[in-house]
Amino acid sequence: MVQRQFPKPVELLELMQFKKPELNGTKRRLDAAFTIADLRTIAKRRTPKAAFDYTDGAAEGETSLARARQAFEDVEFHPDVLRPAENVDTFVQILGGPSALPFGIAPTGFTRLMQTEGEVAGAGAAGAAGIPFTLSTLGTTSIEGVKAANPHGRNWFQLYVMREREISYGLAKRAAEAGFDTLQFTVDTPVAGARLRDKRNGFSIPPQLTLGTIVNAIPRPWWWIDFLTTPKLEFASLSATGGTVGDLLNAAMDPTISYEDLEIIRGIWPGKIVIKGVQNVADAKRLIDHGVDGIILSNHGGRQLDRAPIPFHLLPTVVREVGKDATIMVDTGIMNGADIVAAMALGAKFTLIGRAYLYGLMAGGRAGVDKTIEILRSEIERTMKLLGVASIAELEPRHVTQLTRLAPMPRSDA
Repeated sequence: MVQRQFPKPVELLELMQFKKPELNGTKRRLDAAFTIADLRTIAKRRTPKAAFDYTDGAAEGETSLARARQAFEDVEFHPDVLRPAENVDTFVQILGGPSALPFGIAPTGFTRLMQTEGEVAGAGAAGAAGIPFTLSTLGTTSIEGVKAANPHGRNWFQLYVMREREISYGLAKRAAEAGFDTLQFTVDTPVAGARLRDKRNGFSIPPQLTLGTIVNAIPRPWWWIDFLTTPKLEFASLSATGGTVGDLLNAAMDPTISYEDLEIIRGIWPGKIVIKGVQNVADAKRLIDHGVDGIILSNHGGRQLDRAPIPFHLLPTVVREVGKDATIMVDTGIMNGADIVAAMALGAKFTLIGRAYLYGLMAGGRAGVDKTIEILRSEIERTMKLLGVASIAELEPRHVTQLTRLAPMPRSDA
């Protein structure tokens, strides 16, 4: 029979420990975020719909993005037991330099539209964490501004080939002069993908006030206050604005981009050059033959060709075919540190995050980007410890099985 007694006041006091309230609203929000999905929820609440959807959305039916994320979820890990990994080392050497973690920040366009600190927050957080930061051609902070925000860290530059080639050449030269050590030459954007959320929202650069945007802004006055009381948006390459992002891209990009352009850029750029947007093995082989230092398997975050190949599924084959001759990296769909661990186990030398960084930025500016990196770092370390792996170098393909939902049918020309 259970023995009962009157509650003792001393024991009640031990149970009644009240948490001190956090008066800093940003810190309070970020302290409640334990995953990138949590940051996304906060970002959606705090950001106007058009700006949030520009970040969150993809092309057409958004199938490419959904499949890329599903591919990472469809991973089975194979841990080793009785293999102590009390302290794990997440350091990697990538493209001739160090990174404290096996991921860097990917290039994102129009970043200050999501949150006014933009690339300065991203570059500063990356520098503090010891990881590379990539500035987009369509960034809203100058090359020199990013260098000032991350003066001692690794800065990379992402380059589009514009119709006016001299613009692209000039940007590459400026980035080199500013000490950026790696160029991401992007090849999957001859024209803009059909980003239907932007069209439905009437999203333009710069944002236009309509009845809809005004109604949507009422519960988010802080975003508009920041937007209207901070310096005017400046773009690295666009001298004219007005229209949807797709309109601007189509006006600026050149669908005739070719290997000849690659040769010219290779001659201009003194540092490492990697090709971003590779989506098949044959192209990977050809690019390695042209002497590039690495390739990034990417479908542009699902924002270009919908139903494009899944980069994570391509990874093992590309690594097997060309991994001895070049650095293979991967992006698109990464939302968890375990995704990064899986990619590294299958042979990637590095990974890049885009939306995950932007969700943190929209959720809390620089502090939100720091939180993104903290979340991913924690997930990477925990996954490695549970696998019994003490360093990135110890990760092997045997640690991962890619489960597939989509099996290709035999082709008639096979």
